[in-house]
Amino acid sequence: MRRLRKPRYWVPGILGVVVLAGVFASQSPGTGESATARPMTHAADTVNDIDALVERGRYVALAGNCASCHTRRGGAAYAGGVAFESPVGTIYSSNITSSIDRGIGNWTAQDLRRALHEGIAAKGYRLFPAFPYTSFTQMTDEDVDALYAYLRTVAADDYQPPANDFVFTQRWAMALWNRFFFQPARFEPDPKQTPEWNRGAYLVEALGHCGACHTPRNRFMAEDPLRAFQGGTLREYVTADKVRDWAAVNLTSSSAGLKAWSVDDLTRYLHKGFSLRGGAWGPMNEVVGNSTSRLTQEDARAMATYIKSFPEGGETSISVTAEQAALGQAIYDDRCEKCHGASGRGGMFSGPPLAGSAIVQSVDPDSLINAILYGATPPDGMKLGAWETMKPLADVLSDSDIANVANYVRGSWGNSAPPVDAARVAKQR
Repeated sequence: MRRLRKPRYWVPGILGVVVLAGVFASQSPGTGESATARPMTHAADTVNDIDALVERGRYVALAGNCASCHTRRGGAAYAGGVAFESPVGTIYSSNITSSIDRGIGNWTAQDLRRALHEGIAAKGYRLFPAFPYTSFTQMTDEDVDALYAYLRTVAADDYQPPANDFVFTQRWAMALWNRFFFQPARFEPDPKQTPEWNRGAYLVEALGHCGACHTPRNRFMAEDPLRAFQGGTLREYVTADKVRDWAAVNLTSSSAGLKAWSVDDLTRYLHKGFSLRGGAWGPMNEVVGNSTSRLTQEDARAMATYIKSFPEGGETSISVTAEQAALGQAIYDDRCEKCHGASGRGGMFSGPPLAGSAIVQSVDPDSLINAILYGATPPDGMKLGAWETMKPLADVLSDSDIANVANYVRGSWGNSAPPVDAARVAKQR
């Protein structure tokens, strides 16, 4: 499969220290270069044309999942203030409403293009790739202009997000980082592939920026193109002072990834929040609830078609031993078998399968640990078919118990994954 971005490599030395210090800081709210917004020029010259352009932009915003990052719980739409934990501190998303004072009300269509395509804000300073311009660079000009038209209709809100709390803010370092890890480029369809595959590639690689979570990062916090979509790690604020670690699963056709999933399975998962292979929960709740479930059935299927074309990657040779797995069987029989079955295959009216599960077999066990500790609930307003919501066991099982039962499911029914210890569970308490 042809990769859409050429690999970039890091270089050792002082550059690494400088870049690591700033790479995950977010864009600061800013205004344009003048107090008066210059009008966007486009082909729409009737009310119907403008309405169609705005509607297209609304859909682009859904496909890009803009709301999840720029709308804090209880806040105005797109007013920012969502907290993100990074290796260099806490980052708050910016206000992208039409507010002139606090948002991007003074930005022009050209300003937005430059931000999305080049990672440069309206005032000329460089953005940090917590704002995923490394993916958005592939967006078409037409989609960016439509998004601009839509954002102009978003009600202005003068909320000021908190100041970022990270160690360094040297934006000049991004010029060096971009030199090694970023190449501006528009999406180019592959003539050897079907229109459906190419549409899926555009949605996954550009608008959906799926690699931002599902691709491992190198020591400079850049996505590693040689391990594309082989699973990543992320952190999520649970409360103001509590951060929880998660594992973004391997999306390749590896046995530790989505090998067991069909295109139909993945399409239903993206569009409905569940399939017979699994259901959405954790950080994916916002992705499904705010984005993929609101796309057309055709676009969800296009994404699934593209993802299922990924070659195998991310296998591990380290696995739970039979002795380690045996320690958790009694706990599984007592607490888990009713829903997931003695065979680990689950059932339509009981629970999702654990055999062949990408979450269960992830090299990083944090999402599985979270499910056992805190249970699993579907996206707001969505149901996981006939499945029951998984109940939390944090107050029932000890750290050792949870590690043992995790090892049981990670080493049974053909599953293969590294063992979990009690210390790893304790970190998620």
